[in-house]
Amino acid sequence: MSTSPPHSPIDLVAAVKSAPSQSNITTMGVHRIRGMNCESDFVESKKLCLLMSEPMRNTLDHLPAIKRVELERVVKILHEEFEEALVLSSKDWKKKGRIQRIILFGSYAKGKWVDEPHTKKGYLSDYDILVIVNYHQLTDMSEIWHNAEDRLLRHDGIRPVVNFIVHTMKDVNHELRAGQYFFSDIVREGIVLYELAGTSQFATPIPLTPEDALRIAEKHYETWMFNATEFVPGIELYIERNSVNKAVFLLHQYVECLYTTLLLTLTNYNPHSHNIKFLRSQCERIDERLIDVWPNERPWKRHFELLKRAYIEARYSPHYEIKPEELKWLSERAKVLESLIGEICGERLAELKRNIS
Repeated sequence: MSTSPPHSPIDLVAAVKSAPSQSNITTMGVHRIRGMNCESDFVESKKLCLLMSEPMRNTLDHLPAIKRVELERVVKILHEEFEEALVLSSKDWKKKGRIQRIILFGSYAKGKWVDEPHTKKGYLSDYDILVIVNYHQLTDMSEIWHNAEDRLLRHDGIRPVVNFIVHTMKDVNHELRAGQYFFSDIVREGIVLYELAGTSQFATPIPLTPEDALRIAEKHYETWMFNATEFVPGIELYIERNSVNKAVFLLHQYVECLYTTLLLTLTNYNPHSHNIKFLRSQCERIDERLIDVWPNERPWKRHFELLKRAYIEARYSPHYEIKPEELKWLSERAKVLESLIGEICGERLAELKRNIS
């Protein structure tokens, strides 16, 4: 089985080094396997799937050369680690497993990324990637993709954090037909980095009615903000008892629910992740006001890492330690996060109400 992209990033790296100016560098564009014909590649009519009338973008001309090199490396690593996870398996779905598409979305796709690591704010936009696979079992992050996550995190040649989500085409098209605007935005604004020949096109997004959009967003906000604030009494109780590990675990759950509140209220999508660093990046991509909640300077950056690790280590690791003053600071910043997310969600709900009137 071979799912490796047909082009090597080495050629692009060489082009970057030898090119006299950025304008003369060839873009990576989309990896297409020979024989791909987007216009004729329709799904069966019995599936009642309306197809996109226009293909997605597939060039990265708007990005600096170094960003294109980094994304080339991302695609290569995703393919290599995917193959490694499936090699020698006797299971039929693993033998037939394929990556069908790799899509860049978010700030780099829209041309609105921030690259200011040396400023006081110290912010660098993450790469947001959607991976499409052909079996639901292949979306399991812990079984299939954990090595890819680790390798992308540690790669010296990729400066931004790489956040990727994995779904099947069937699941994405179901959400598109249901008016799920997170995936609608990806289809409209994303850039295809890799595409397997014969892959069916995305369904035409069907927008929600203004009434349904408001009803769904209000339900998400009420449910998840309630879930978040339910953790607060427990946090305060354990802080009072000086049970810092239990307190910080509940604080992690509080922050996770707050970010989930915003994602569902504003996008109607939840990536089902306990990684609050990933959830944070997704929310900051939506509204940059959230960036200031967690300062990137030392020691505050380390404090947030302690909170991120708390989901597992505060419960199970005898080596996990957090000081009362660190816990106090994190609790204060979490309350700031709650207030700001309440404000942002309130603005969204007000906008949806205006759409009805």
